[in-house]
Amino acid sequence: MEVLSAQKAGFCMGVDLALRKLNDLIQATEEKEIFILGSIIHNPQVVREYAEKGVITVRSPDEVPTGSTVVIRAHGIAKEIRQELSARGVHITDATCPKVAAACLLIERHTADGRTLLLYGEEAHPEVKGLLSYAAGEVVLFDSQDGCEKLKLDASKKYCLAAQTTQDKEIFNSISRYLQHNKELDITILQTICAATRQRQDEALRIADKVDFVVVAGGYESSNTRRLAQVVRAHGAKAHHVETADDLPLEELRQYPIIGLTAGASTPKKIVDEIKRVLSALQEKDC
Repeated sequence: MEVLSAQKAGFCMGVDLALRKLNDLIQATEEKEIFILGSIIHNPQVVREYAEKGVITVRSPDEVPTGSTVVIRAHGIAKEIRQELSARGVHITDATCPKVAAACLLIERHTADGRTLLLYGEEAHPEVKGLLSYAAGEVVLFDSQDGCEKLKLDASKKYCLAAQTTQDKEIFNSISRYLQHNKELDITILQTICAATRQRQDEALRIADKVDFVVVAGGYESSNTRRLAQVVRAHGAKAHHVETADDLPLEELRQYPIIGLTAGASTPKKIVDEIKRVLSALQEKDC
């Protein structure tokens, strides 16, 4: 068995920046409590490590005490929640991914003239809730091309199309072409899928063409990791999403001569390295 690893596997710039901001804050505040509104990133192992350092993860802004310090996670938060926290005197450390922050401002600017936002994303995802909050007018959310094609759009209105930053770029491009094909629609396409997402998806597809099976590593709640596995499967290759090396289907993997390994943007390097070590050991046992 041969293991072919992706070069762009693991933390992206936004995740790395968020964790560095949190680490700096932990060192600077010493014994003071630090709150995070939602998981800093979608990786349970990382969240558990920070909990052991005393970082408190809360689900609602009401759980953040007045005058305390809160970290805005990499996915960002809704505009009105940020305003509420500031009004209560909460000290905010903003660890929002710069790409997510840029998408929020892009949506805000392009809906200022009354354009309706069409957003390709997952309704329950925290990033999506943040993106929607920056739209100045009406919003329409859908999570697939089929969902987009079922929309009843009004040619008398103006629209702009954007996407959650971790969505499938090929599907987004297809949705864009579908909407632009309707010459009666006044629509502006906003390129909000981040480069890290595109690069990881493109590399995963290149690897998929060279291997018999692809292992995708990352948190089960991580949207960009789930998307990597979906992109590989949609390409016609076999893929399995695992959170850690303990989740590897080793007996199944033994039958494949070449295995690809990639990881989501919120997956720590040590988890990727451990999975590679286990796969390599499997290779040695089979020799």
